[in-house]
Amino acid sequence: MGIYIILIILILVIIYAFVLYNSLIKLNNKVKEAFSTMDVYLKKRWDLIPNLVETVKGYSQHEKNTLKEIVEIRNGVYDNLSDDEKIKTNEQLAKGISKIMALAENYPDLKASTNFQDLSTQLTKVEDDIANARKYYNGVVRIYNNKVEMFPNNIFAKMYGYKSKTMFAALENERENVKVEL
Repeated sequence: MGIYIILIILILVIIYAFVLYNSLIKLNNKVKEAFSTMDVYLKKRWDLIPNLVETVKGYSQHEKNTLKEIVEIRNGVYDNLSDDEKIKTNEQLAKGISKIMALAENYPDLKASTNFQDLSTQLTKVEDDIANARKYYNGVVRIYNNKVEMFPNNIFAKMYGYKSKTMFAALENERENVKVEL
């Protein structure tokens, strides 16, 4: 009788392990899909930056440090970056883009430039798309991380080689209060 109980428990653990493994694969694939969706928009922003920098260059010769910093960040080959490197690099680019947009406030001619306005509009649209994709990605990563980190799943997840994923966090300047001046 005791052997049957042990056998039933063993069978239940094996079934649980298979179900959990399939669940982890499914969630991992969802995380990959969510990152891939976000990655499309990050790549669009990546490709817009050289045009934006060139447009700003002509108007702001003494702002070369800001532009140089952005170009240096941008000079890497995007497709060769890991997912975590893409997240970190895009966080740095977002800071640089904020600086460029702030520069436009100091140069009325630049702000009035059709080329700059067009690039700014495209960038705004891409930033909105990135924000939406980021929300979806973080939601999927949260579900995945819960599955990987909670007991007893964490034991099996570790055996299967599944680890927590990095969420796409807000930048410091995105957390600051917006100053409205009338």
